[in-house]
Amino acid sequence: MEAENLTRVSEFVLLGLSEEPDLQPLLFGLFLSMYLITVLGNLLIVLAVSSDSHLHTPMYFFLSNLSFVDICFTSTTVPKMLVNIQTQSKVITYEGCITQMYFFIFFAGFDICLLTVMAYDRFVAICHPLHYTVIMNPRLCGQLVLVSWIMSVLNALLQSLMVLRLSFCADLQIPHFFCELNQMIQLACSDNFVNTLVLYIVTVLLGSVSLSGILYSYSKIISCIRAMSSAQGKYKAFSTCASHLSVVSLFYLTSLGVYLSSAATHSSQSSATASVLYTVVTPMLNPFIYSLRNKDIKGALKRFLGMTA
Repeated sequence: MEAENLTRVSEFVLLGLSEEPDLQPLLFGLFLSMYLITVLGNLLIVLAVSSDSHLHTPMYFFLSNLSFVDICFTSTTVPKMLVNIQTQSKVITYEGCITQMYFFIFFAGFDICLLTVMAYDRFVAICHPLHYTVIMNPRLCGQLVLVSWIMSVLNALLQSLMVLRLSFCADLQIPHFFCELNQMIQLACSDNFVNTLVLYIVTVLLGSVSLSGILYSYSKIISCIRAMSSAQGKYKAFSTCASHLSVVSLFYLTSLGVYLSSAATHSSQSSATASVLYTVVTPMLNPFIYSLRNKDIKGALKRFLGMTA
């Protein structure tokens, strides 16, 4: 590759989900609706938890953090997509692309860490109920969130700095609706072997450690529930972690489905479409899962909405 072709670019082109002009108004309305539902639903969870003293417990502390992260996670991609559709411009600056990629990786990692921490919280609550308040004290809860934040920052910083060392050629079109890390790496003209290697190592490490922690916690939870003699006790114990289990299953199954489908079809466009599931749909559904299955959240929401009415 000649040196003059390896330049620091000023902007990229986000091709989006479809280039059909007739579909743009439909996509705009659909994604605007989903984004507003996501922000409103998760914001209500945060406000309900913070305003109700009955919900000032570790479980709801982590839930409010998860809801806040989901708002930020969706906000890194959807608003830019909506602006691009509305202005009929698909351009994003180089700096804007790197910034979007950094925050997307950060909030995605934070989401995964919080889901793992929440699984540990449910394990302690069900298997060690008498020591729950002692083990899950405010100091430990704060430390777990802080460690999750630090790990997510370091991962996002590493991946972003690795992309900064890449050079790009004439083809600056990203077949996605946001600056997705893997697409950026594949777009590079310079050697991207180290970037690809780091991406897969970090993804496998973060994913396997998180999933192993969740599976271990739930294997212990199932053993504890089976050991209970009371049917009512079993139901109550299971109901406290059913919402979290639903959210974990939704997040991991959609994420796994995206990468398996993209690996099978080798189509960037189908991968972009499938990624809507975990980038937009999952954060939108989380508030409904927690509020519909949780009497405490439903009660807190009623009280909060009654206060503000």
